[in-house]
Amino acid sequence: MVGITGLGGVFFKCNNPAKLREWYQEKLGLSSDQYGKTFLWGDTDGSSVWAPFAKDTTYFSPSDKEFMINFRVNDLASYLEEIRAKDVEVVGELQVEVYGKFAHILDLEGNKIELWEPMDSEMKS
Repeated sequence: MVGITGLGGVFFKCNNPAKLREWYQEKLGLSSDQYGKTFLWGDTDGSSVWAPFAKDTTYFSPSDKEFMINFRVNDLASYLEEIRAKDVEVVGELQVEVYGKFAHILDLEGNKIELWEPMDSEMKS
């Protein structure tokens, strides 16, 4: 079938790419180079979400940016303890939904980042 087959990447502007890459490495353990970070799918049952939000949504607050990145994580509660110890700003409390556990943080430039631990075996990769 011809058409879109999945999410190819997330690209965004920032004030200082080198400094932001360094912050993600030091605080979140996300290593990358000047071209970014490639995530290889280890399981064809995994999934990514593409979802437009209403212009007046408050879901991205307190960030004033027009986007929010969602990272899949393992053991969200332990990961939150680890990044809090590195002075990462956590926004709100860990939330448990039927499709996973969620938490939110702000990065060095105030971008809101969603952390997601899938709970349904069909959503895990």
